[in-house]
Amino acid sequence: METVHLFVFDTLSDWETGFATAWIASPGMGLPQDRFRVETVAETNGPIRTAGGLRILPDHLLDDINPAESAMLILPGGGAWDQGKHQAAAEKAGAFLAADRPVAAICGATSGLARAGLLDTYRHTSNALEYLMATGYAGERLYVDVPAVTDGNLITAGAVNPIEFAREIFLKLDLFPQAVLDAWYGLFKTGEAAYFYEMALAASEVNT
Repeated sequence: METVHLFVFDTLSDWETGFATAWIASPGMGLPQDRFRVETVAETNGPIRTAGGLRILPDHLLDDINPAESAMLILPGGGAWDQGKHQAAAEKAGAFLAADRPVAAICGATSGLARAGLLDTYRHTSNALEYLMATGYAGERLYVDVPAVTDGNLITAGAVNPIEFAREIFLKLDLFPQAVLDAWYGLFKTGEAAYFYEMALAASEVNT
């Protein structure tokens, strides 16, 4: 079983990674349940408190994570990034990319990557171009005004696009067959029940 690592810190925006981590850990629909587990990493080993008030005791220290032993590093947003915090997490993201391992960053985490120079060579998105320009980064020419972008092993998304963020993560991890993923996205993007049955049917065809 491979491990997906989720960086956690005080004030992290719970909702931005919830779709991704929930389905990575438990795909449902009779699909394989033993491919990935989600474990949390932090800069210190004390408990953290999310923006939603949830208390998380990290599984690992950030310094102890070896990119070669991880399937992906996910970086949630949160106000701390805009204060220039979590440089160590951005540096770890750089180590992941250098080791040809995927990194997924949403909302404020993209500003952390921008400050670290990691968005200067990858196509990317964020909350807005102006948001990243405030970091002083040099990647303006590679900014794409869409909900989520994947360029090689780097996934980026804006704060209001957790569903698109999750979809790009699932694609990178090859979590779902394409037909299941398309139905999953349709269901959570539109709320139309027809997509649930489409997803169930697609999953059943995989399992037969």
